[in-house]
Amino acid sequence: MFTKAEIEKYFNAEKNESLLFIIIGIAAVLLALVFFFYLKTNWHKGFALPFLIVGILHLVVGYTVYKRCDEDRKRNVYAYDMNPDELKYKEIPRMEKVNKNFIIYRYTEIALLLLGLGLFFYYRNNIDKSFWVGLGIALAIEAAISLGADFFAEQRATHYTKGIHSFVDNYNK
Repeated sequence: MFTKAEIEKYFNAEKNESLLFIIIGIAAVLLALVFFFYLKTNWHKGFALPFLIVGILHLVVGYTVYKRCDEDRKRNVYAYDMNPDELKYKEIPRMEKVNKNFIIYRYTEIALLLLGLGLFFYYRNNIDKSFWVGLGIALAIEAAISLGADFFAEQRATHYTKGIHSFVDNYNK
């Protein structure tokens, strides 16, 4: 049986993973800045670009999710007791959209991982193309990190969505 504790658990896990995304984003941006402004080789500049872009993306997404987790948790715990129809008509559609987005994220991250690996392997023996080698490695690393994190987030979201469905279905009987 799906409980309020599971709602709490889901949003607390989302909040913790968001904090991890913020930390990873900060580290990626700092590494990119060091590579771009201090090391300055073509390889380092290529490496810095994906770390800067994806690092900023991790910061923005991490902060956005972190900021809204407590409100979402409170709203849904309250709805569990006081207004289950809100779970049915607001939370389930929201989570179904989140779950569909994870499919898009997964394939995008896989494509970026393959692109990064392709750039690395295609240009690795060409010293004049070291920018592309660095870019490929960094793109593959960032895509793999994102893919791994989103894998766990997707698993949690799927479990949570099934739980909300089961609660609403049992409540309406």
